[in-house]
Amino acid sequence: MNENMVEFRNLTYKYTANEGEQEKTAVNDVNLDVKKGEFLVILGRNGSGKSTLAKHVNALLLPSEGKVFVDGLDTSDSNHLWNIRNKAGMVFQNPDNQIVATIVEEDVAFGPENLGIDPLEIRRRVDEALKNVDMYDYRRHAPHLLSGGQKQRIAIAGILAMRPECIIFDEPTAMLDPSGRKEVIKTIKSINKTYGITIILITHFMEEAAEADRIIVMDQGEIIMEGIPRDIFSQVPAMKKIGLDVPQVTELAYELKQSGINIDTNILTIDEMVEKICQL
Repeated sequence: MNENMVEFRNLTYKYTANEGEQEKTAVNDVNLDVKKGEFLVILGRNGSGKSTLAKHVNALLLPSEGKVFVDGLDTSDSNHLWNIRNKAGMVFQNPDNQIVATIVEEDVAFGPENLGIDPLEIRRRVDEALKNVDMYDYRRHAPHLLSGGQKQRIAIAGILAMRPECIIFDEPTAMLDPSGRKEVIKTIKSINKTYGITIILITHFMEEAAEADRIIVMDQGEIIMEGIPRDIFSQVPAMKKIGLDVPQVTELAYELKQSGINIDTNILTIDEMVEKICQL
């Protein structure tokens, strides 16, 4: 029984931006296991290699060197492509680019239809997926009339209807307003907890990253930090040095500590902050 959903073994990915140019290394000799059912967040500034890494999970990219295994299947073996893409779905930044139909429920049915699933089973999956993302009441609506957060939840429902074991989210909330962001993160957390679906989330919102089981931080194509959110975010200077933020309350705790107040700095939420301040 393989307990890893994804395994990166000495993964290196090189590309040339334009013909005749020198090769650039986007991911450099990365080793990483993602456990089944884990909620993993990948952080890193632009160009750190995090999206490139994620695109290897459903074989949108193939390694220049090294291997990627999804549930034990080698992504560079083209015979596995169909299975791998069934196991690992991907949700991108712009919800408008992911919606293909003019009615919500038809959009959600698109994936399972392509898998050749029985129409009655598709009906069941579509209803269930829409209920899971709290969009069942909108099943007959036109997607283009919905808010960004709602569209993104429809995109997630479309992936859920295909019953993947792993979903990769590449900055799914970057184009949303705060309430849309909240909706989407709540949905992601819920499908991770309820269905045990492995989640790999790339984000630059630290409050979202604080929800993860584990965080890896990438810089210049390499993993430079790894740990639970408390351990990562309490390293404020190290995070700042590579151009990343930490949650606001964590930073506040760090500043208070710097100015001589004896306060715990591994704080992630406002409630914890209130509690610690009251204890002073």
